[in-house]
Amino acid sequence: MRDEELLTVPDVMARLKLGRSTVYDLIRSRRLPSITIGRTRRIPSIALDDYIQRHLEEAAR
Repeated sequence: MRDEELLTVPDVMARLKLGRSTVYDLIRSRRLPSITIGRTRRIPSIALDDYIQRHLEEAAR
């Protein structure tokens, strides 16, 4: 199920067309929630969808 999918940082980079440091800045600033599994960072796909939706709503104002 897509809602349960965990994305890697490169996955998020590709979807948002952003660089690695920008994605890590979003994670560090807690604008993009993530979890750590072992030594890897994963972003739930629902968190990415929420992030995109928030930005679309802000842009519509």
